[in-house]
Amino acid sequence: MSEDNERGIAFECSAHYNLYDENGEEIAGGEAKAQITGDDVSLLPKFGEVLFCPLRDLISISDNDHKISILLSSKENLIISNLGYKHDDFLRILSGIRNDMTLTDMLMNESLKKSGVKAEFKYTDENGNEIQGECLPCLYETAILIIPEMGELLRIPYCDISSISEEDFQITFKTEYGEKFIISKMGKKHDSFARTLSEVVNELSIKVQTYLKELLPQANPSIIRRVSRFMKEGKAAKRSDIESISPEIWTALEKRIEKLGIKEEYDFLEALSQKDRICIGLKRDLMGDVTGEYMWFLIPVYSTDHESPGNVVAMEAGSTEGAGKATYFFKMINRNKYSTFNDIEDLHKECDNFIRKINRCMLTINFRREPIYLSDEKISEPRYEKYHYAVQKIPELRELRSLFIGRVIHSSVEQWKEDAMNVLKFNVSIKDDKAKWKKNTKK
Repeated sequence: MSEDNERGIAFECSAHYNLYDENGEEIAGGEAKAQITGDDVSLLPKFGEVLFCPLRDLISISDNDHKISILLSSKENLIISNLGYKHDDFLRILSGIRNDMTLTDMLMNESLKKSGVKAEFKYTDENGNEIQGECLPCLYETAILIIPEMGELLRIPYCDISSISEEDFQITFKTEYGEKFIISKMGKKHDSFARTLSEVVNELSIKVQTYLKELLPQANPSIIRRVSRFMKEGKAAKRSDIESISPEIWTALEKRIEKLGIKEEYDFLEALSQKDRICIGLKRDLMGDVTGEYMWFLIPVYSTDHESPGNVVAMEAGSTEGAGKATYFFKMINRNKYSTFNDIEDLHKECDNFIRKINRCMLTINFRREPIYLSDEKISEPRYEKYHYAVQKIPELRELRSLFIGRVIHSSVEQWKEDAMNVLKFNVSIKDDKAKWKKNTKK
């Protein structure tokens, strides 16, 4: 077997390359054979040092004036040019293989409902910036995944979608965050795609409404529908929102927390919290390593008394497969800025924005908690390779890690309470925004 076959070459061609360090200084370059495999892209000069780049070290790929620019995890910039008529094939194959790897590394361990259909898309972000091109839109259990022919994956959780419309063989959907997506030119597969999209969205809505009806059998359908809008596909809904429709459903949710074995922790944090802004979310058949019934809550602790323990949102979760094992604490506001808030209404607004952010972040990472708390040193170990890549690829995961203060392991209830209070005190006693709480193990 030849060396090329052993490496599993997917594509190769002649090219010119230039490698620049993080300061923009050229450190290598010349003519080479460019190779793409399922794991890497490499430049092999006739005589000289081989440039070997694993796909997980490719942070971004862009194309400008037939020059492919690749940002590496080392902060080096690799420019590949002079590909001739093979330029588009090289870029398409590299993007495709890298996107296949990204599906797993972006924590997308869930069922595929509709495989990719060749289409065109236009994406407008909340700032009005547009991206468009050819793509394969795929329908997963909880999100639409748009895989562009060239460029980065786009994942849109169904629960973030505020509206969907269909007209002139175009499907348009808008999100709660001001984004807009248009998918078109699917040909004969348009109707099938639209039908599956409708079925998946409806199925998720039915799941939430069914669960709420089980919690409160006497509730009428109108109440169930209205509450379910706040709790779409795992979102943690605010107490004041739910109680404005049905106080009984909120009571039923709190009782359910007790059955999951995390009620004492909930009660302790609730006594310190802004009670109207406590949030509870629920799921069934969570993807990945948790199955069954899954509930999580967010409890904000803050006040205009800046010396009191707080400026924190605590997150806890439990499932029918086993009670929660740790409580996670996140910094709500920049520590220096927190002391400038003297109006509780201003803090409430900050809290609402923060809860919105945490919801989106947790849904994006499919509720995985391990990549949130692992240290930078740990996450660089080979066994956590997928998390190391996910941190680089998923802005929401990076944000969670930057806001994360610490976690309190469940041992005894009394020990948990002591540690939880220590986290709350720690967060107002220090000004360094990067500081994390660590349990003092000295006796």
